[in-house]
Amino acid sequence: MVCLRGGDGVFSRFLCGLEPPPPPSRHRFGSCINKSARNFRYSEKLMATDYYELLGVERGADQKTIKSAYRKLALKYHPDRNPGDNEAEDKFKELNEAYAVLSDPEKRQRYDTYGSADPQAQFSGDIFDIFSSVFGTGFGGRRGGGRPMQRGQPGEDLETSLTVTLEQARAGETIPIDIERFGLCDRCNGARAEPGSEGKKTCPTCQGAGQVRAQTQSFFGTMVTAQVCPQCRGRGEVVITPCGKCMGAGRMKVSETVDVPLPKGIDGGYRLRVPQQGNAGLEGGRPGDLYVYIDLAPHEYFERDGDHLRYTLELGFAQAALGSAFEIPTMDDPEVLEIPPGTQPGTEFRLRGQGMPRLQQVGTGDLIVTAKVVVPRKLSGEARDALEAYAEAVGEEIEAHETLIERVKGFFGKGRDGKGRDGKGRDSKGRDKNKERVEK
Repeated sequence: MVCLRGGDGVFSRFLCGLEPPPPPSRHRFGSCINKSARNFRYSEKLMATDYYELLGVERGADQKTIKSAYRKLALKYHPDRNPGDNEAEDKFKELNEAYAVLSDPEKRQRYDTYGSADPQAQFSGDIFDIFSSVFGTGFGGRRGGGRPMQRGQPGEDLETSLTVTLEQARAGETIPIDIERFGLCDRCNGARAEPGSEGKKTCPTCQGAGQVRAQTQSFFGTMVTAQVCPQCRGRGEVVITPCGKCMGAGRMKVSETVDVPLPKGIDGGYRLRVPQQGNAGLEGGRPGDLYVYIDLAPHEYFERDGDHLRYTLELGFAQAALGSAFEIPTMDDPEVLEIPPGTQPGTEFRLRGQGMPRLQQVGTGDLIVTAKVVVPRKLSGEARDALEAYAEAVGEEIEAHETLIERVKGFFGKGRDGKGRDGKGRDSKGRDKNKERVEK
């Protein structure tokens, strides 16, 4: 389980005992547990959406074109221009992730070469930092100079992994997974204050601005910097009477089931985003997202090769030489495959349209059947005689090679009787024993 985005304030200190860093920060709390997940080795982001398609530009577009397309779409979908529109906020987030990769020459090169599966071609950071780098901090940024912080704290993104079968990936099934996350407190509904109490008041330190200014002297003169208010942690308000159930955190850990819809043809290594299924936001903030990394379970018969499936057909020598018919398992119903006479080891046969659906495209891959001729390790006497007759008929020479044991036996006693004599009466030293008997 890993939380992807940052959070700060009373809640993270209360749950984790960690003092949060100044913004932009990383979320240090939250949990996501999937019973079928094998590991949580992934730590970076991965988008299945094509970045170029998302920005509406060609793959060969220059930086000026990419930036222009981003500016137009970012202004259109900015949350401040679409208050309460969660779809627009999701779109804004994706646009910033796409621009963060395509505007970086190194990341863009790796993305073009390896796709979004390359960890070095993925976005990691604050999306509003990307927006501010293009438009400046005067419009829609998180850290405008001296203005109040945006109301509400968004929830953290969570990530987990899910192992799916080949059948589930092919059909595009919806898989339920069990997670633990932080939901809104059912007593204060995320307000953090005890219902019926005085609630909150304006922070006396920052006067509701969420920031405080500090002056420092240097060789260059007086420098003024804005920092997050240490008392309200950027909220502009402080709680007078904390909620008695969540102790002012605004959220509590809950166990829930989330449905993860699989796109048809998905493969292992992709990441799916389930919008607003992460941790709940505070004080009206938007919930985070749940990122699910897909692992593909091994199959009994098939190995996946992109959009194709591979199956190894074992056949005997006679079947390969004479030809035969075999029933081949497929993802639907078995099909009969005719193997022609003289099939060589490694020959491939294709069953069209019996592979995997092409992800986000039209069409289906093939089932590739590879012939594997199996040579028997042991032969019966009848089978050996038949093979020897075949070898003689086709002119194949079969030369027997003596083993070491056979050579040793032949050296010491090959063709000799029990007294060490060969068939001609000579002993092991070559002396004729019959002749010696006659002379005597």
